[in-house]
Amino acid sequence: MKELRYVSLTGSLGAGFRESSLEAGAAREPDFIGSDSGSTDGGPYHLGTADWLFSPEASYRDLRLSLIAARRLGVPLLIGSCSGGGTDVGVDRFADLTRQIAREEGLSFKLARIYAELDRELVVKGLGSGRVHPLVGAPEISPKSIRGSTRLVAMMGTEPFLEALENGADVVLAGRSSDTSIFSAIPERDGFDKGLTWHAAKIMECGSAAAANRTGQDSMLCTLAEDHFVIEPLEPGMACTPTSVAAHTLYENGDPFHLAEPSGVLDTTDARYEALDERRVRVSGSRFVPAATRTLKLEGVELAGYHSFMLGSVRDPVILRQLDSWLANMRTAIDAKIEGFFGPQQPYSLNIRAYGKNGTLGSMEPVDRFEGHEAVLLFDSVAPTQAVASAIMKAANHVALHYPVPEWTGSITGLAQPWSPQVIDRGAVFRFNINHVLEVDDPVAPYRFAYEEIG
Repeated sequence: MKELRYVSLTGSLGAGFRESSLEAGAAREPDFIGSDSGSTDGGPYHLGTADWLFSPEASYRDLRLSLIAARRLGVPLLIGSCSGGGTDVGVDRFADLTRQIAREEGLSFKLARIYAELDRELVVKGLGSGRVHPLVGAPEISPKSIRGSTRLVAMMGTEPFLEALENGADVVLAGRSSDTSIFSAIPERDGFDKGLTWHAAKIMECGSAAAANRTGQDSMLCTLAEDHFVIEPLEPGMACTPTSVAAHTLYENGDPFHLAEPSGVLDTTDARYEALDERRVRVSGSRFVPAATRTLKLEGVELAGYHSFMLGSVRDPVILRQLDSWLANMRTAIDAKIEGFFGPQQPYSLNIRAYGKNGTLGSMEPVDRFEGHEAVLLFDSVAPTQAVASAIMKAANHVALHYPVPEWTGSITGLAQPWSPQVIDRGAVFRFNINHVLEVDDPVAPYRFAYEEIG
């Protein structure tokens, strides 16, 4: 029975893994090593700015260890969604690190870069021809909003990875990618059952997250066979159980049995999870249903404005007894002061979150009362310029600091603040303006490839 083994380094390159775990995986002679390195979990910021998801130092450390191991073994290294948002800048940033490591370690290999930022006119054309469709909760889009996107990426499936490998790449650094496609490409190429291939990739995409007793980010080994796959943590102290592996199948999915992937739907209705021993789990029975129409998920962001915030806490029991009315009246006073400064036409948003009462859920909070001896208040504003956002927060800060309640007379200080200066300017912030799919005839054509010999 033919087998294929591969190592997933970690949930996101830069999050870290034990060097000993990678070495344990390398000792099992894997056919390739892979890792995701990005996410939309943190919102639109990393796509909008192309900033590092993790620090350059952390990314260098993880990339160095994985690159050395892959070249020693002579197997492909596949990295997706480089540097966070999967931007062109992120791919080039990882390529720079890769060249540096190759010089330092004396490594030679063929590098492929795959760029996922799209030509806006391709999406505009797709919208006009009815080939762009909204996902759940997607905003309305138009040619203007598409062209106005700060950045726009298309999440790639397996095909661009295979294109790079077929062109001789030893190391693939890809822009925005489906996490699972990183680990499905080579098994698909080698003829393994697609149901097992995609289910295994779903478990492996987050490294050791499917372990029952995970103590941190770490590496995982998958052994894929003709009629099953086996999941095994590479840290001896970790263990997978049928429950932990089945639970990870549900992770980030609204339907527990039907998981949408770039080229179809993974159906785990008949999947079986069996403990091989105290650490390893055998999975079988999954099916893959190919999509009738090939689509790529589009992720686009636009500038929302500039952000400032301040933080304070309230411990006065007199204020806490009337926290809702105190905050409501304070908000009215803040809005009046801002209108006095800027006039009624100034656009801005102002939020006040009361942690300890309903700061997490807001209006959805089912507990309609305050319990506790203190509350933390987070004030923030978004405005068209940083100067306006900062001015709004400074006005809000002064009102909040001394806003009275009927029981107190004279000037009071009701808000305790941990920092000086109290107002922090955060810079540009973004919002998702595209969360759609684009029908394509060729799932490779939208992407751009660059190849180079390193060393």
